[in-house]
Order: sequence, then structure tokens, then C-alpha cells
Amino acid sequence: MVTQRKGRDKLIRVSLVGYTNAGKSTLMNLLSKSQVFAEDKLFATLDTTVRKVVINNLPFLLSDTVGFIRKLPTQLIESFKSTLDEVHESDLLIHVVDISNIHFEKHIKTVDKTLKEINCIGRKQIIVFNKIDNFQYIEKESDDLTPIKKENLSLEYWKKTWMSKNNQNSIFISCKKKLNINDFKEILYNLVSEIQKEKYPYNNFFY
Repeated sequence: MVTQRKGRDKLIRVSLVGYTNAGKSTLMNLLSKSQVFAEDKLFATLDTTVRKVVINNLPFLLSDTVGFIRKLPTQLIESFKSTLDEVHESDLLIHVVDISNIHFEKHIKTVDKTLKEINCIGRKQIIVFNKIDNFQYIEKESDDLTPIKKENLSLEYWKKTWMSKNNQNSIFISCKKKLNINDFKEILYNLVSEIQKEKYPYNNFFY
């Protein structure tokens, strides 16, 4: 039992964070090949779930957490506390964002605010813009001279904006359609291996 615990302690801890209903549990299922409950509704996940994930022979612990929200219902406070503990102990955060939600920028701010409050804002992070298959926008006619509104902005616009303004790793995917999942796994592997080598330089995963 002691040996197993020590082995787990030498694994990098990664947490999925994000506003509720962003697709964290679906991404968890894709990466861990498990059957974590995932449904398109608020608070589908009410407890923190931890799974061991292996990418290219590199193992790490992946946690699925309770979805963040601006005003948390009283009945979810205890579950949310366990989520915050898990996030605080993580080496890497995967911030999952529902890019198809018109309020996704507000959701990002809510999550960032919460992370700042628990002193996790400077942690290494991947921003995953999920549900690109559901993304919709209204393309303006060439002779339409009215000001551009948020609903007129294409996915390509958002890609260029986030890729250029953020120093953090970011990628646009669809868990449901499995779009760009391999690219995401490559980013994840590179970051986890980088942290692994920094934290446990004599670990034999790479040799």
C-alpha cells in the first residue's frame, strides 16, 4: 500500500477546470477512456473524479472538477471546496471553455477570478476552446456598414485573437466530434513531460 502511494505522489497532477457545462467530463472520458458521467446540463459533475491517464508512455493523474459558476448554489458548496483543494494541488490546469456560448468571455473571467482567489492564477495552463462544432455566427453582408457585433465574429477571428494575445497554450477542439484531439494531446504531453522533468528529473518514464 505504501509503495502504491509513493508511486502516485511522483505523478504529475492535472486538473480540468472551467465554467459549468463546458465539456470537462466529456474531455475526461476521451483522455482516460473512462465512463465519467457527462451530460449537456449544469452541474452534471458534483464530485471530483481522479483518473490515471497515459499519453505516449507518460502517466499522470487527471482530475475532473465541479464546474465553476458566478453564484454557487448553497447545496454545492461542499463539493466545490473539494474541487478547489484538488485544483490547488495540481501542477497543470486545463481550462475548458464552451466557445459556442455567447457569454464565454464572462465565463473565462469568472474562472480566472476564482483561480486568483485560491492563488492558482500563475499556474501552467492550457486553454481549451471546446464545442467548435456548435459555434455559430452571423456573417455580415459586404454592403452592411453597421458596426460589427459580437455575433458577427467568426471562429477564425477568435482563433487569431486568442493565439496572438495569449502567451498560454490554447487550442480549439470538439470533444463530441473528436476534432483536433490529437493536437491537444500533443500540447498536453509536452507540458506534462516538461513539468515531470523539472519536478522529478530522475524519473525513468523517459528512459
